Amino acid sequence: MKALKWIVAAAVCLLVAVSCGPKKEVRKVLVLYYSQSANTKAVAAEIASRLGADIEEIVPVEPYGGTYQDVVDRSRREREQEILPAVAPVQADIASYDLVFLGYPVWFGTYALPFASALEQMDLNGKKVVPFCSFGSGGLEASAKDLQARFPEAEVLPGYGVRAARMEAMPDEVDGFLKAGGYIEGEVLALEDFSEAHAVSEEESALFDAAVDGYPMIHARAQSVASRPIPGGTEYLFTALSIPREDIPMPDMPEMRVYVKAMEGEAPVFTRVVR
Repeated sequence: MKALKWIVAAAVCLLVAVSCGPKKEVRKVLVLYYSQSANTKAVAAEIASRLGADIEEIVPVEPYGGTYQDVVDRSRREREQEILPAVAPVQADIASYDLVFLGYPVWFGTYALPFASALEQMDLNGKKVVPFCSFGSGGLEASAKDLQARFPEAEVLPGYGVRAARMEAMPDEVDGFLKAGGYIEGEVLALEDFSEAHAVSEEESALFDAAVDGYPMIHARAQSVASRPIPGGTEYLFTALSIPREDIPMPDMPEMRVYVKAMEGEAPVFTRVVR
């Protein structure tokens, strides 16, 4: 009988210890984004869904309409004239959130102008912010630096970016990104470091050319390459030099790093460019 009372008492103590012990931190998360096409919006929805976060879209007062070239022409004109397009007021109370995910398409190497307009309405200093973006070739790193410069007292955490041509890979990549950042639970695949870079061989040069073929904003020649195995294939990190061309104006950044994935049975594809 005494043994039974002891067991019951021990069980009660254990229950109290579990119920009264440290509880997992509950963070209030906001996903705030601007999307010109459906790409950034899709990334925002994926992140918000996996985190159970609040979500809000930044909406220009005068939407960017017409063709792709129309959007490019208008945004170039606004940049040259230093015009920030008006956007609807952001409804979320930024101060009440512990973590803010900020999404945008990359225009002219950094975050789009409507997103820049929305930043004028808020103070992110002292906040933890996570950038995410969609792009034609790259711009995550540069836009994150611009975001940090805009709010020097904010903690800008590592972000996520995806090429518009690779949206089918986005859900799995977002899942891995959120797990790696500790935002959701789950096993994280640890990749090897890239090998030491070496001068490209003819075969590696041909692989690079195939990966960037058809993308007009990359007109370059691979110089060196490093690689590492990934599930189902190999990832390459090329250093390349731009080749001048007269038909398309190119940024004055001759050297670039180009990430390429070559999966078994598939054509190689570049995933992002860092200029």
